[in-house]
Amino acid sequence: MDETYRKVREFELDSYLSHGKDDMNSGQYGNTNREIKFQGVCESIRECFDREWNEEISTPEDREAQLEREKNAIIGKPKEVEYFKDKIRDFMRIQKTGSEWFPEYYESLVDAVFHENWGIAGLAPWAYDITEELRLSSSAKIIGDNIFFLINGKYRLQPQKISEKRRKQLKKALLLKTPKERLDAGFHEVYMERGNIRITIFSGERVKEGQETFVFRKYVLQELTFEKMAELGTIPAEAIPVFTDMIHIGYNVMFTGAVRTGKSTFMVTWQKYEDPTLEGLTIATDPENAWDKIMPGAPIMQIVADDKELENITKSLLRGDNDYVIIEECRDATAFNIALDITTTGTRRSKMTVHANRAVDIPYKMGSKIAAKYGGNLNAIIAQVYQNWNYVFEFIQPENDKSQKRLAGISELRYDMEKDEVSVHEILRYDVMTGSWKWKYDIGEDKAFFGKRFPEEFNHMCMCLKELERKNPLTGNTVIYPAYYHATAEGGLR
Repeated sequence: MDETYRKVREFELDSYLSHGKDDMNSGQYGNTNREIKFQGVCESIRECFDREWNEEISTPEDREAQLEREKNAIIGKPKEVEYFKDKIRDFMRIQKTGSEWFPEYYESLVDAVFHENWGIAGLAPWAYDITEELRLSSSAKIIGDNIFFLINGKYRLQPQKISEKRRKQLKKALLLKTPKERLDAGFHEVYMERGNIRITIFSGERVKEGQETFVFRKYVLQELTFEKMAELGTIPAEAIPVFTDMIHIGYNVMFTGAVRTGKSTFMVTWQKYEDPTLEGLTIATDPENAWDKIMPGAPIMQIVADDKELENITKSLLRGDNDYVIIEECRDATAFNIALDITTTGTRRSKMTVHANRAVDIPYKMGSKIAAKYGGNLNAIIAQVYQNWNYVFEFIQPENDKSQKRLAGISELRYDMEKDEVSVHEILRYDVMTGSWKWKYDIGEDKAFFGKRFPEEFNHMCMCLKELERKNPLTGNTVIYPAYYHATAEGGLR
């Protein structure tokens, strides 16, 4: 038997997307006549597809193409989704089943049949934004049989369920698009085409038996502008002129905060104000941001690589003729090292998102990881971070409303070469008690030296900061001299 055909047959027998009559995805059908009829419609449509495919498929290549079509449909690729929905409509016309009842959380009977058989089941209302409330929902979860949507800052249990068998089918189908992921691993991160949705999967020994967990995250801000963010209360409207001046000047900036605080969305928005004629390089472990869609006219090279793969192409990246680099979700030594090496050569306008509690923590986090993997003096590496990266933007979620994001602070990283001293200078702080932003006019000599190459923007930025401080002054201590600097001996902690 042909080896390719044998493998395809094995995969087919595994039937990751096939449904038995006792296993509709919701786990709740069959209780009433209308639910039984709906289940019957789904099964009969599936059988129509199977019969047609069996007649059309004659080679292993045909089967591979069909499996690819199914996999693309489940991750929401528009072409494949429409293929299935068009054929569902055709079969329904033949069967005269177009007026049957379907669960109210679907948009239509066609939509319901598609998602029950090939789509994402009860997650569809959230992923496809069928209501304004769900369009504004940034997160959803599957925990065991239960489905939750984040609505108005709180997770709400949904009436639809998802069975264990369907969860396994969903996981397998999602992972088939990322062949490097081992199915038996307990942790996975994958992406759906629809809505650019990130999915984190916890299963196996990572969770209690029967409690597999899928965490879905999507961007809810369709209009990526500072003005829209100000309307939502994420940033102060009066800061917009300062941000645009910073972008035009070309400072290197970091964005930090916990998961779901809006740092990536802000970074994307910041980048959208960048000069689209400049050459950019983006580095990510997963293709979370579709830069070819976000800035379709910009010459941005997008590299997707994990730690080991990234290490193999580091030298090539450093030789690249790029005006700026964007490093998304920077977390390992290789990515930190690239961020430092590229900016050491004088590259400006660079951006990076980092998971950290505070701005002051980032240089030590970067330095310690780089030193542990590549060697070198920890103080010297930390000093380079302070020299090469200029500003850190911190984001939080208010405790009383998880649907909201807030810019919590802006800090300048500063290195004094004569004193061999590093410091962190706050220029903005969010007051959680009053819900207001406080400002401090404080600009280091190196930021001023570089800024004066763009005198119009730099002078305007200084004027705005002085006026903001006058109206809403940030008082008290605003400078941190971190204890970790010089608290090392030959690159290691004392």
